[in-house]
This record gives sequence, C-alpha cells and structure tokens, in this order.
Amino acid sequence: MAEEVSDFVLKRLREWGVEQVFAYPGDGINGLVAAFGRADNNPRFVQARHEEMAAFEATGYAKFSGRVGICMATSGPGAIHLLNGLYDAKLDHVPVVAIVGQTARSAMGGSYQQEVDLQAVFKDVASDYLVEVNVASQLPNALDRAIRTALTRRAPTALIIPSDLQEEPYEAPGHAFKHVPSSDPGYAHPALAPTDEQIRQAADIINSGNKVAILIGQGARAAAAQVRQVAELTGAGVAKALLGKDVLPDDLPYVTGSIGLLGTRPSYEMMRDCDTLLIVGSNFPYSQFLPEYGQARAVQIDIDGSLIGMRYPTELNIVADAATALDKLVPLLARTEDRSWRETIEKNVSRWWETVQRQANLSAKPTNPMRIAWELSERLPSNAIVTADSGSSTNWYARCLKFRDGMRGSLSGTLATMGPGVPYAIGAKFAHPDRPVIAMVGDGAMQMNGLAELLTIRRYRELWSDQRLIVCVFHNNDLNQVTWELRAMGGAPKFEESQSLPDLSYADVARSMGLKAIAVDTDDAIGPAWDEALAADEPTVLDIRCDPEMPPIPPHATYEQARDLVESILKGDPARWHLMAQGLKTKAQEFVPHRG
Repeated sequence: MAEEVSDFVLKRLREWGVEQVFAYPGDGINGLVAAFGRADNNPRFVQARHEEMAAFEATGYAKFSGRVGICMATSGPGAIHLLNGLYDAKLDHVPVVAIVGQTARSAMGGSYQQEVDLQAVFKDVASDYLVEVNVASQLPNALDRAIRTALTRRAPTALIIPSDLQEEPYEAPGHAFKHVPSSDPGYAHPALAPTDEQIRQAADIINSGNKVAILIGQGARAAAAQVRQVAELTGAGVAKALLGKDVLPDDLPYVTGSIGLLGTRPSYEMMRDCDTLLIVGSNFPYSQFLPEYGQARAVQIDIDGSLIGMRYPTELNIVADAATALDKLVPLLARTEDRSWRETIEKNVSRWWETVQRQANLSAKPTNPMRIAWELSERLPSNAIVTADSGSSTNWYARCLKFRDGMRGSLSGTLATMGPGVPYAIGAKFAHPDRPVIAMVGDGAMQMNGLAELLTIRRYRELWSDQRLIVCVFHNNDLNQVTWELRAMGGAPKFEESQSLPDLSYADVARSMGLKAIAVDTDDAIGPAWDEALAADEPTVLDIRCDPEMPPIPPHATYEQARDLVESILKGDPARWHLMAQGLKTKAQEFVPHRG
C-alpha cells in the first residue's frame, strides 16, 4: 500500500525521536489519526481532555525534557483551543510544534464548516515559523524546519495540513526547480561565545564592585556550576527569577530565593544595597525590584540579543551562551577578601527562612496555606519535579519551597495563565516517568480545567514506572490572588460575585475518577497527608481546605499598597476583621529576633 502523507508525518516524527504527541482528535486530522493506528500508536497519541491541555502538556514536556514538545489538533475550534498553551510556550521560550488540520483544499474559501483562516490565527503565536502544506513534496522540509526552528528560537512553530492532503500518497521533493529538499533529522545547540574584550570588560566591572548581586533565570540552568564559582569568588548573593527557581538549590546560604512581588525579603534587600549587578539568563520584567538606576554597575549575559539590556541600564551586554561566557570570565575574577557583604546576605537569608517557618506555623481557619508548602518542602524527594499554577498558591511555591540539587520546578512564568499546573505535571511524567511529580494548584484552576485532566492521569498512569503524581489543591473557595490584588492594588473590597467559588469536594471527585484522594482540614494533618501521598505508588489528590485571608505580603509592601488595603477594609470587605488579624500576625513574624 502506498505511503500516505499522514504516514510520512509520523515516520518523520519517529526519526526525530518523538515518543508522544499530546493531542485531541477531530475530523480535520482524521488522516493523521488513522496513521497512528497503522503505526501501532508510535509515536504515542496522548489524548488530553481539551486541546488547550494538550498544548500545556507539550510545553511542560519540553520544559522538563529539554526536547521539542509536539501537540496536535483538528481544524477550526481545535486549532483555536491550542492558542493559550502555545502562547505560554512563546512567552517562556519553550520549543513546541503544533500540527493542525484544515478544511479540505477544495472547500477553502467557501465558508465551509470549521473553516477558519488558521494562518491569520497562528501568525503571532507561531511567528518564528508557520506554514500550510498544500502538496506532499513540501514535506519533509516543512516539518523538519518547524522542529529545527522551534529548537533554535526556543519558540512555538506551527504546521497546517489540510485534511484531504493527509490521505494523499506521499511524494518526496524532487531534484527539480521549486522543490525544497531536507537533510536527515537532527539538531545540536551551538555554543555562542563572547569576545575576549567583552570578558575583560566584564571582569573589570565585577572586580571593581564591593557588593555584588547576581540575578539568574532559566537561561542559567546549564551554567549553574559556573554561577556558583562566580558567587564564591565575588562573595555575591544570588537571586532567582521564578523560571530560574530550580537553577540553584535553596540550601546554599547565599541564595536569596525568588525576586519580585512573589519574592523574598533577602532578595529585595540585596538589590536595594548592591553596587554591582550580574544578570545571567533572565528577562525578569519588574525593574522596580532591581537596583535604583545609577546605583549599580551592571553586566548582562543572555543568548537572546533581542531581549538583552531592556530591564536595567546595563553597562555591558554579552550575547552568548551563559556557560561558555562564565567559563571565560571565572579565571579573570579576583577573590574578594572582605566577606562582610556575603556575611550580611547569609544572615538575611537565615533570618528569612526562620521568618517563613514561623509564618507557616501560624494558626489559620481551617489551615494555613503557607504550611502546605512548608510541610512539602521538608519532605520533597531528592529527584522531585514540582509544577505550580497561577494564583495565590504561586506565592507559596515561590517563597516557601526549598529546592535542593537535582529537583526541578516550573510554572507559567511570563503569561501567568491559569490552568497549566496539572497538564505540566502530566508532561513532566512523560518526560521523566521514573520521578515523582507534585502539582500545586489553586481551586480556581482546578475548576477551570484541572479536574478533567485527572482522567488523563488515570488513563496513562500505568506507563510511568514511578506512579507518584500528586495534585495538591489549595481549597479556599476564592479566586484569591485577584482578591488580594483588588485589596492591595485597587483599594477595593472583595467582590463576592466575581471572587467566590462554588464549594466542591475535590477528594470526592478524584475518588469517583478512580484516583487516591486525601481530604485535610486541620493544620496538624497536613504533614501526615504529604507523608501518605509520597509513600503511595499511585497518583493522589490532596484536597486541603485553607484560609483565604493569609496575606501574600510582598517583600517590601509600599505605602500605596498599605493605603489601598486599608481603604478596601474601610469600604466593607466581607472578611475585614479576619484578614486584619491574619495580616498583623503574619507581618509580626518579621520582627521576631533572629536566632542566629
């Protein structure tokens, strides 16, 4: 039987080493779906419950595997559903390829059912490479280029294949005019190196500083060892953007933790007081949490020249691979003999962790959400992967979890969309089926889309050698992050109609889906619940009812934020007395004398 275009697409994906495609079927990709059957489901068709979830799963897979993630959807509505997950990949610089169906070519332009101008729809999200394949000989070049571009640009790309073409015989491109061939599959990341003069300038700037601060993002992941060397030589502290939380472990005494609104006090203090700043692999956007303009001399190293020098007035910008650049820089750095700056940073870090522990152990009704993260932190397996969703629980992921060497974690760092926590965890399990994965998810995100993906977890659990995938639901019946933004940034009280969520037992729903579930409603039960879930060799849902009025106080609450919060209380916030009590208790822990 002649090889069809759809058969060739799957064969080429196999040649690229693709093991699974996160997808949802529809008649716009019927030819491809049939090809999966003929190929004995190789690569595996991983059926999500919704196309948006398929895109999130591909993004999570790519983040945790370092390989390209592939998602697939039908024409019209299916393709449109992919967009949010693809924008998440675009903004976090993750290589994902979307393969989407389209109306048959003979019907295009005829207002046919599910006919949408997909080139216009995907023009922005897949701006690095977008092509509609209209003849078989466009393949394999179009597919190869979509994958290579995704890997090179660290961005989503898209391939549109009309439904009728999928079932046509495949014809390779000829050695002829207007035919474009392709080479064998394969890609190796280049190591872009800086010039010797740039390295000398960087060393001069850093060596002249007395109070060096380092900010790292996900772009420093392959340069973690070199960042440690620079920090040890210069006596610097290291702050981490959210996407770089897993780059250096939090048990290093000079790692100040996250930075920004979701960050830590020692990160804020270090940026407030430093005289030199080295930024490695980060496009952290909140410049108000960086040093005052003119306060610090700054050097930035990033592989993407289009994003460099745009957050702080840096004196020197080096477009290069981080590890390559720092390998050249380290031999030129002088060891700082005066360690007073480092000692101050370490004292601030030690004091911070004491504060977080006290805050996490404050009583709350029914439980303290900080304690959920703190108790997990104490128990995290050494090879754990943690995913987080967007919401108030993200604060506790950022501030309360202590990552150690070998642990991984990620979230929707730039788009900050709700909903990726559970599908990221699924993608992580396909990337590392032998590692435990924990998803920290708010109840708003669970109601939005997380509940449905529990079925996906149940369906594919047998493929994972370590079946521990724990979904921890922060159950407070409130869209809590927005509630606090209303209070602290808008001076408005909580508006019940928009903010309150319908109550639901997530544990009961999980059990009805065939998963293990544990319901918790007291502080003292949180630790034992984590122990039980981590000891179980099966997926588990932790349904932990927690207090929505525990304040996610930023490391430096401004006068304007305090004023707006007071205004919201005076305007009649429905939880005003409780939130005042919890806020005062939480803030007071910062003033308890340091044990060290």
